[in-house]
Amino acid sequence: MDKSIPVWEDDGGSTGAVVDPRTIGTVNQLAWALQIRSQVDAEFDRVREVLQRAMKNRPATDTADIDSIIRILDEKRATVMGNERAGYFIRYWQDLRNQVSRMIFEDPMYQTIKSARHGRPSPQTGDAKAKTPRR
Repeated sequence: MDKSIPVWEDDGGSTGAVVDPRTIGTVNQLAWALQIRSQVDAEFDRVREVLQRAMKNRPATDTADIDSIIRILDEKRATVMGNERAGYFIRYWQDLRNQVSRMIFEDPMYQTIKSARHGRPSPQTGDAKAKTPRR
């Protein structure tokens, strides 16, 4: 009898895609959430790539700031992607319009970096920046 249970468990069942066992929700929610989740993951990759490209040919202070922003991004990614509830992705991540960037802009550490940049001398003129850096 011990051998018959594993055989029975392996027999039949769905031949469809395997659902992430950590994600919680109904079958339809899981499928939808996994699709959204992959789009969110790709968006984090896209933003990271943009930041890494921005680091090229920049002064050391800018490079250090961008590196700090990438660390913020990585922390946000770990928090978001660590969520196991399908409803979380369905409710909060269906519309990706700049959502990852907004998370960074609203982060207190980013605000500190932004404030510090505002008071630094401009590399071109040596004067403090007259304008607030664009987000």
